[in-house]
Amino acid sequence: MYHSVKKARFDPVPTGRPREFDLDQALDQALKVFWRKGFEGASLPDLTAAMGVSRPSLYAAFGNKEELFRLAMERYLAGPACHIHEALAEPTARAVAERWLRGTIKLLTHPKNPRGCFMVQGALACGEAGDAVRKEMAKQRAKGEAALRQRFERAKAEGDLPADCNAADLARYIAAINFGLSVQAAGGAKRAQLERVAELALQAWPGARASA
Repeated sequence: MYHSVKKARFDPVPTGRPREFDLDQALDQALKVFWRKGFEGASLPDLTAAMGVSRPSLYAAFGNKEELFRLAMERYLAGPACHIHEALAEPTARAVAERWLRGTIKLLTHPKNPRGCFMVQGALACGEAGDAVRKEMAKQRAKGEAALRQRFERAKAEGDLPADCNAADLARYIAAINFGLSVQAAGGAKRAQLERVAELALQAWPGARASA
């Protein structure tokens, strides 16, 4: 679920009362701009035009561009990409991986979403100005992989994965497939093509052939 940030009255006008705007809606629009253009590619005029606010209002409500990007990333993880966290609750490790990958494919190919994954597209081609953003996104991707590893370690302890399975390598494998799907989608791959990639990836699952 999204975390609501309600409304703000930060948009000053020369005369009269300040203009009220909805912070949630403005943040949704900022997310779409960053998703399409990345941190550095999204200019302040791009953001203010999409959000329907003035530059002073943007700064007053969200802080600087870097902070706005961070809030957009949190909104992405809590909303469009919530399947990543939900997948961890699946009863088996294989079901976790399958829901993770198929959820990503659904996200990547939804007609209302920009192409590609925000967590990949957002920090592409970042220079020194975007170094903190790039590091934060890498940290978030690492957290997702670590959550997978922990879930797979639990699966080993429960006998759901073979005892000789390397949970860290398996988590890294799923993460690599996941972000590879994003690159393919950004390049124009169709949903059916991405689904076939996921199916091939799951065929390599420990014990998959025996249980299929």
